[in-house]
Amino acid sequence: MSAQSTTAEPLRVNKGEIGRHAYQADIPTLLLAAGIYAAFLTLTWFYHDLPWWVVLPLGASIVCLHGSLQHEAVHGYPFKSRRLNRWITGWSLWLWIPYDVYVATHTRHHIDQDLTDPFLDPESNYLTEAQWARMSPLHRWVRQRMRTLAGRMLFGPGYYTVSSVRECWKDLNSGDRYHIVPWVWHFVTVSLILVWVVGVCDIPVWAYVLMFAYPGTSMALIRSYAEHRAAPDEKTRSVICDAGPFWSFMFLYNNLHALHHAEPALAWYRRPARYRETKEQLLRENGQYYIPGYFAIARAYLFRPKEPIFHPYKPPSETIS
Repeated sequence: MSAQSTTAEPLRVNKGEIGRHAYQADIPTLLLAAGIYAAFLTLTWFYHDLPWWVVLPLGASIVCLHGSLQHEAVHGYPFKSRRLNRWITGWSLWLWIPYDVYVATHTRHHIDQDLTDPFLDPESNYLTEAQWARMSPLHRWVRQRMRTLAGRMLFGPGYYTVSSVRECWKDLNSGDRYHIVPWVWHFVTVSLILVWVVGVCDIPVWAYVLMFAYPGTSMALIRSYAEHRAAPDEKTRSVICDAGPFWSFMFLYNNLHALHHAEPALAWYRRPARYRETKEQLLRENGQYYIPGYFAIARAYLFRPKEPIFHPYKPPSETIS
């Protein structure tokens, strides 16, 4: 073991509370948020002066990076206060998921003992046989396609948008304020975004969807495609994807996902150094679940499924209520 790794603090020292007051700002994250919104406003303002092949990659990257920023807000950045973080990051540039719904589901996802469980982990890519049996033929076809990276990028944004609309209808019909309030916030913020995009910048809704929201979501789904696997030991379920500078920044270093689950309170900009300190221990604990970048994932799984459709370690018939 290297001298560097022997002097590093043990893993999970950043597992819990963040050492800041609720209203004390994390300046790097605040500057990142300002940069993202400045880039978004600038690109949409000059939309008609730029060719589509410039707008598309920039728009997708801004939306993807903003999604990564929302993820950091769940974990207490730029503020520990969820109310402040909602005002700063809770603007759904990709349009489809309410911020507070994401906060709730992602918080649930971080109960590591339930990772990948089709019933208990809201972000699981696996299904149970009972869930599969209830799906229509079209639904099954789409889920099968989404087992490949290409299918996840092509169908994933539309699939999750439809799922979000169905959840919206169910929540609004429930009459439960707890479920309704996140959608009210979502409708207000999306309306304001579209006032700027359509009313001020004169960008058609279809153009915004095709050049910002949809491809930005597709980019975000690259990260989540291989970040978890089913495994008996919860520590071996999260990947280390040793990506290059571009993708690492797009995902705010959540490609080092085993580190993030070990220390979710660690600031995004501290993850690379922390990874270098603890790499040997991380890979030992996660069962060497290591991928040398997203191009390696694309080469292996662009058109070939990585995981089975059904969760391999939990008999579905024993968990259905």
